[in-house]
Amino acid sequence: MRVESKITSISWIPSEAVKGYTKPAFTMGLTHYDDPPPDVITDVDGLRDRDAFRFANRLRVWAEFDGDRVVAHGADGGLVMGATTVRLGPLGVRFAAYGLPDLRPAPQTGDGWITFRQTAGGRTALPFPRRVSRPPYLRMQSPLVWTTLAVTLHADGRAEGTLEGASPFPRHWVYGPDDRLTLKAGLTDFTAWAAQEGPGRTPWGDEDSPVLVTAAETALERQLSLLIMRGARRPVIRSLPAGARLVRQGEPGSSLFLLLDGVLGVDVDGTPLPELGPGAILGERAVLEGGLRTATLTALTPVRVAEAAADAVDRKALAALAEGHRREEQLT
Repeated sequence: MRVESKITSISWIPSEAVKGYTKPAFTMGLTHYDDPPPDVITDVDGLRDRDAFRFANRLRVWAEFDGDRVVAHGADGGLVMGATTVRLGPLGVRFAAYGLPDLRPAPQTGDGWITFRQTAGGRTALPFPRRVSRPPYLRMQSPLVWTTLAVTLHADGRAEGTLEGASPFPRHWVYGPDDRLTLKAGLTDFTAWAAQEGPGRTPWGDEDSPVLVTAAETALERQLSLLIMRGARRPVIRSLPAGARLVRQGEPGSSLFLLLDGVLGVDVDGTPLPELGPGAILGERAVLEGGLRTATLTALTPVRVAEAAADAVDRKALAALAEGHRREEQLT
């Protein structure tokens, strides 16, 4: 029996993720943030040509099984490099990124399964002056960006893909075998990424960076998030440390929240529900159902949220969103 699958990650820079002394280069238009990638990717090369992302990692795999025994297998894919556009007035110059060799170790096999892994990444071509902790205490090269993807094929035809490791910046989105967005890296850390001292603590040295993976939000949430972030009234951006509560069940509240970065725990009547990652919209049920929070939301990592007024989004859209957010009912 032949089993096939594929997985793709796209790495891109959202507007809220850049901090510190490099932010003016983006706000002044010398370089640019990236718009969120589409829900479905049908043409990665076309996205690259439109300067829509920084790096992509594509892994396609297959295996032939004779019962539970793997008798043949193969993999291909690799890095797709984006570019950085620098603008000076009306002029723009594109600089291609610098790619590193793909890392694809021999697959692991067992009774009825085989797992493939692939790391792909590189760095932007532009200088990125930054402080590091070792002499000479300043580096001009940009830090490395990468993702490590894994796919397990089973003799019964099942296939499982995941994001096993990634650089702490920028944002990493993962697309499944149907080319639909399925997973996201839950946390970005620009400061940790900028402090990268060299390739030693990367997959091209001796270690990968673990990544906290969350499920992708709904397509409706992605549409509404643009209304919140790009509406006439800018939302208030709040940061919370790990362990802090964003809202408590039963408290009054009328604001909407868009989770920009990090992971939130959800608790209803003492029962934990699935965790939420970047892109989730929260608080709509309090707006629609009497003004009281229906769940307790706790930061499991450092988080950043955009807080917006209830009228930032049409009530019909909020009602449609609320129908999919009755998570406590989905457990019964």
